Amino acid sequence: MSANKKLSIEAYKGTRDFYPKEQFVQNYIFSVWRKVAQSFGYLEYNASLLEETELYRAKSGEEIVSEQTYSFTDRGGRDVTIRPEMTPTVARMVAQKRKELTFPLRWFSIPNLFRYERPQKGRLREHWQLNVDIFGVESAQADIEIIKVAHGIMKAFGASDEDFEIRINDRRLLNFLLHEHLGLDESRAYKLSKLVDKMHKMKAEEFLKAAAEILGHKAKLFEEVLYVKSLDELGEKAPKSTGAHGLQQIFAGLKAAGIKNFVYDPSLVRGFDYYTGVVFEVFDTSPANNRSIFGGGRYDDLVGIFGVEKVPGVGFGAGDVTAADFLQTHGLMPEYRPDIDLYICHLDGYLDNANNLADKLRKQGVRAAVDLTDKKVSQQVKTADREQIPFVVVVGEEEVKTGKFKLKNLKEGKEVEMSADQIISVLRNINK
Repeated sequence: MSANKKLSIEAYKGTRDFYPKEQFVQNYIFSVWRKVAQSFGYLEYNASLLEETELYRAKSGEEIVSEQTYSFTDRGGRDVTIRPEMTPTVARMVAQKRKELTFPLRWFSIPNLFRYERPQKGRLREHWQLNVDIFGVESAQADIEIIKVAHGIMKAFGASDEDFEIRINDRRLLNFLLHEHLGLDESRAYKLSKLVDKMHKMKAEEFLKAAAEILGHKAKLFEEVLYVKSLDELGEKAPKSTGAHGLQQIFAGLKAAGIKNFVYDPSLVRGFDYYTGVVFEVFDTSPANNRSIFGGGRYDDLVGIFGVEKVPGVGFGAGDVTAADFLQTHGLMPEYRPDIDLYICHLDGYLDNANNLADKLRKQGVRAAVDLTDKKVSQQVKTADREQIPFVVVVGEEEVKTGKFKLKNLKEGKEVEMSADQIISVLRNINK
């Protein structure tokens, strides 16, 4: 590199730097995800961010590999990819130890993922994603539970039912409409499903024109089933629809669980090729952020691509970028508070005493930071205030002599004199 060329201070395009306030928000999102997943009995796992490229080529789709991944040949001549998603990885892990695992298997993870695409609102090149999956259950009960987890996450964020809706479809139903109802061959059915997956990003007339190019005289028949509002209406237009019974079971199960904000959406496809049954997406209903927040579905064939017996699976992935956008849109962002309970200031010559106090407090679980500068006490207090640390004490001759400290609440401007043990008690109670 040229000695005169300055290094960029910007993060790589499509990635983020997490300063403490941004990290606080991400930690909050992760904590909600983890708490809800664990409340349903899901266990956390993880894996390397590197996988053989063929894994994604086999099931995520060639488009994902050729256009959206960070793929390269390593020094051993192996074709590898930085993971763009987690589902193929967890399927590989299940395939590897299927004889040792106990089913039904409930797992979750929060990996970071990379996709080479144009950064835009809600979509970056790197993000973190909650993955929740259940393996070993063929019945609709697993689909119902997974959607309940998704709904539970939204409620744990403080969302009302009016803030979001869950849109649900079934790939089997879609396949029936494409092959049996419309009579399309495999090639045209695939093209139309990919088009439907993109329809909400296109103008209506543009979409219908593209559909007509694939369907010809059957375009009108297609429109009739694409815009139905319920399974009953679909049954009138396309009798004997395969997949409808499964959706009816799921809808009944969600209603029994008290979940009402779901709808049938025949246009919902989800882009990955590995989905075999129900698919769903959680949508933000706010006009300011009217978009999909996250989604998932059933993939009963994915484990089988490794040459072992099939293991049914269903799950979803929820990204941190869209989660933060949702929280911001609905005024649900948590109030920032640093992970520091107390800032200890000191008069000149009393730094050692301040450190001794801090050591005592830390042993009792208080998160204490000591000002290590020789600034005036007023400046030390300003440092704590700028960092939004809630409490300060000052250590000087009087405090060392009496063992009493004035604990000041910076937000309220109040201070109370107390011993170190009393400080421990007060801060412990606040952190409960």
